[in-house]
Amino acid sequence: MKHRPHSEAHQGKRPRVPADSAAAAAAPPDGMEDKAPSIPRELTQNPLKKIWMPYKNGLPETHISQRKVCMTNCPTLIVTVGLPARGKTYISKKLTRYLNWIGVPTREFNVGQYRRECVKIYKSFEFFRPDNEEGLKIRRQCASAALNDVRQYLTEDGGQVAVFDATNTTRERRDTIIQFAEQNGFKVFFVESVCEDPDVIQENIVQVKLGSPDYTNCNTEEAAEDFMKRIKCYENSYEPLDEVLDRDLSFIKIMDVGQRYLVNRVLDHIQSRIVYYLMNIHITPRSIYLCRHGESELNVNGRIGGDSGLTPRGKEFGKKLSQFLQTQGISDLKVWTSQMKRTIQTAESLSVPYEQWKVLNEIDAGVCEEMMYEEIQDHFPLEFALRDQDKYRYRYPKGESYEDLVQRLEPVIMELERQENVLVICHQAVMRCLLAYFLDKTAEELPYLKCPLHTVLKLTPVAYGCKVESISLNVDAVNTHRERPEVGISLEAHRRAHTHPQEDGSVWPDMAFSPRAFSSTGCTVQASAFLLTHGVNLTPNPQHSKHPTRK
Repeated sequence: MKHRPHSEAHQGKRPRVPADSAAAAAAPPDGMEDKAPSIPRELTQNPLKKIWMPYKNGLPETHISQRKVCMTNCPTLIVTVGLPARGKTYISKKLTRYLNWIGVPTREFNVGQYRRECVKIYKSFEFFRPDNEEGLKIRRQCASAALNDVRQYLTEDGGQVAVFDATNTTRERRDTIIQFAEQNGFKVFFVESVCEDPDVIQENIVQVKLGSPDYTNCNTEEAAEDFMKRIKCYENSYEPLDEVLDRDLSFIKIMDVGQRYLVNRVLDHIQSRIVYYLMNIHITPRSIYLCRHGESELNVNGRIGGDSGLTPRGKEFGKKLSQFLQTQGISDLKVWTSQMKRTIQTAESLSVPYEQWKVLNEIDAGVCEEMMYEEIQDHFPLEFALRDQDKYRYRYPKGESYEDLVQRLEPVIMELERQENVLVICHQAVMRCLLAYFLDKTAEELPYLKCPLHTVLKLTPVAYGCKVESISLNVDAVNTHRERPEVGISLEAHRRAHTHPQEDGSVWPDMAFSPRAFSSTGCTVQASAFLLTHGVNLTPNPQHSKHPTRK
């Protein structure tokens, strides 16, 4: 399918200043040529405010990479409800992964894991019988231990959301949890999964439960029979959430794997996002294919960003990609691209309809667009060093950070969860963000995930995670990956060498430095001193000097 030519606005091109005008603007006044200092261009109106950090007792009061964004007005406790084999743990793990990806510190607390730690050897369903007093006592102790850990996580460890994954099938148990939350100042949101489809239940038992540590020494038939009896132990005492009796509670009831929903009393934006997310996920088998565009002209030149076209090798990749998809035999495959030339040209080789998403455009490098890393290092040494210090949160001047990019890509994740088979042709930073979601990678790991050109990643969602296959299409391309920097600079040595005390006891760096005074660490010695003096734990990287153009 052909699409309209890409507009200049969509291409993200910066306005060009005529050479004569630029030269005139840059020329110093008459007689001042020899007096102009050699300093790098400023990226902000007041760069000191961006980098200076106040000192107290010889230590920085704040640290740019330690800032926390609180996305909840008070800690939230998500509580699952439902019989065994209804997908509660599946929901808990996906929800935890999603919330962590969007920047909400979240942890799952599975009571079944506590029980396995307490009772090392599982014997049979008899442990779960309602008249088994010893088993009931142990299960209550395990639930109490999990709640104690929830309290510590939300009050002491910086957590904002905790997912309490257990059956919680009785109103008495749920009242106990509500009381616990009220005592600790937590909001409670219940997630109930109800399923009466025997085929879905049986599939869940076979795919998930039979691989549980409880059944390592059982054959399939024995394990399935025992688990069905375990479910029976809960059925008689099961009290589902009721829209009348529980009208004062906040909850979502998911019926028959998303066929119907009942949502009640959503109180804040976190609960709203949870509801929206849970209403988009499904368990239909599918595959998601991620790849970057073919090699571009700016890739070959070692420049970041921009909107260049494909090289001959990039076009060859498009042809190989078309052949690869034919071998996959997917008739209903949807293809998504960004609105940049290189992804559109790659998709054109497939001879299939495709959708252009502006949110899939590459990370905006702001004033550094179309520059080589060597040039950024040369002209903007402080920015170069700051990005190495915290690549996920660092924002290019007039551009974006990886953190910004994750927020931009949230609608893409929602739609990927709704769809079945999809191919996303995107860019390195975008692919890293999407891959981090599916593989449950941390913010620190995300900017360094390897996403090489001319390679397809096939993601197949499985029970509690995602299976990944990497398929190289055997077309040569440049390497744009830049490894994580290594630690190894002495803060005190640089502080003594490059600072002088102020009247108030704070310290300021010597600002008279040349942008070309490079050290082997990959940034200027003075830039290193500047950052280290003000509390930034700068990380040197020998790779910078070896591969100054790699991203």
